[in-house]
Amino acid sequence: MEELKFQTKSGWLKLSTEEVDRFASGYIKFINNCKTERQTVKFAEEILKREGFVDVSEYGGEVPAKVYMKFRDKALVAMKINSKLTGGMNLVASHIDSPRIDLKPHPIIEDEGIALAKTHYYGGIKKYHWFNIPLSIIGVVVKEDGVRIEIKLGESEDDPVFVISDLLPHLDRKDEKVSEKFKAEKMNLILGSVPLNNEEKEAVKLNILRLLNEKYGVKEEDLVSADLYLVPAFKAREVGLDKSFIGAYGHDDRICAYTSLIALIEASSGKNMGIILFDKEEIGSEGNTGAKSRFYMMFFRKILKKQGFNDVEFYLDEALEKTNVISADVNVAINPSFKDVHDPANAARAGHGIVITKYTGARGKAGASEARAELVAKVRAILNEKGVLWQVGNLGKVDVGGGGTVAKFLAEKGAEVIDMGPGLIGMHSPYELVSKVDLYESYKAYKALLENL
Repeated sequence: MEELKFQTKSGWLKLSTEEVDRFASGYIKFINNCKTERQTVKFAEEILKREGFVDVSEYGGEVPAKVYMKFRDKALVAMKINSKLTGGMNLVASHIDSPRIDLKPHPIIEDEGIALAKTHYYGGIKKYHWFNIPLSIIGVVVKEDGVRIEIKLGESEDDPVFVISDLLPHLDRKDEKVSEKFKAEKMNLILGSVPLNNEEKEAVKLNILRLLNEKYGVKEEDLVSADLYLVPAFKAREVGLDKSFIGAYGHDDRICAYTSLIALIEASSGKNMGIILFDKEEIGSEGNTGAKSRFYMMFFRKILKKQGFNDVEFYLDEALEKTNVISADVNVAINPSFKDVHDPANAARAGHGIVITKYTGARGKAGASEARAELVAKVRAILNEKGVLWQVGNLGKVDVGGGGTVAKFLAEKGAEVIDMGPGLIGMHSPYELVSKVDLYESYKAYKALLENL
């Protein structure tokens, strides 16, 4: 009668350690070099071009074809076209932004002989996580004449790093709520303390500006037109004596971007299949590069037009009605030190495979996209047939947790959508943990579903 039960086991009991480690090594290289959306889009475009994908502007309507489109350097969509688009698509959609700290538009000040940079946090963070850790500055500065300058400081062994410094415990004995103790306006980045000379006012700030000008050719006003992010300077590492976890910044959700990209490249059959890499998910999918925007719909319209469909809007609706979307985003794996926030029967466990999340949202499923039972049945049938390890999971207890993904924005277009991704421990922290098994099984799941849904 045991076969009547649904239970999962650790993937380490079933999988080849060598195979899992081989896939993990490629991912570690990726996550070390792709800490921002721009870096991730650049990486994806290079891989796609190498694999024979062409910009959608060069597509002539032929079948089969491999096409892609990047948008604003912060989002990307790619597809293997195997038939007319009106037959529908299998898509895996993930987001490539992660919680971080941004520099304000006018960031540099001087106070008590120390040059500081003013910041604003991006996405859902615990602010205290970001104090007293080594940080890198990564991003772009666009000068008045349109010249774009890439900034990357703190990633090389020869670079300095930067720190948001906290108060020592000897002077911090007052018992306060965490939300009151760690104020966003005190998250100031230390830039330096050497004055330019004895004459100038704000001589330390001026020296920092001099150094920036010498290295990058920028002046203070140029920082107004910049996207400069603070990300952890430390590298991804294997975690645990058995090396079963990977610790890194940005698993949420670049882990799904990487696994879906590799899955698309290696997928060899099936109907039209593609991936979408969104920006801005961590702040509600806003803006022209998030899932609320129209860039990926424009990509589909361009393909339909090239394939000879004149009434593009009508046929796009027809295509989307026949489309399946995997909303590829991470879930949470039980941290044994904090089990009380979970419903154990509906919580993911590290190393047990990719997590199927039937619905997201919070408190009454608000903001959720719920997969239909028919789609869930089809997905688990494919995963079982292909030998992919999977489990189910919700983001905490009903009145405790909850969260959102890009799923609802794609569902609004008429597609069938289901949430799936690996479980993380320490999600939204500067150093998240993922099981190598769950990383590998996510790749296998996306490949199987792209080919067979």
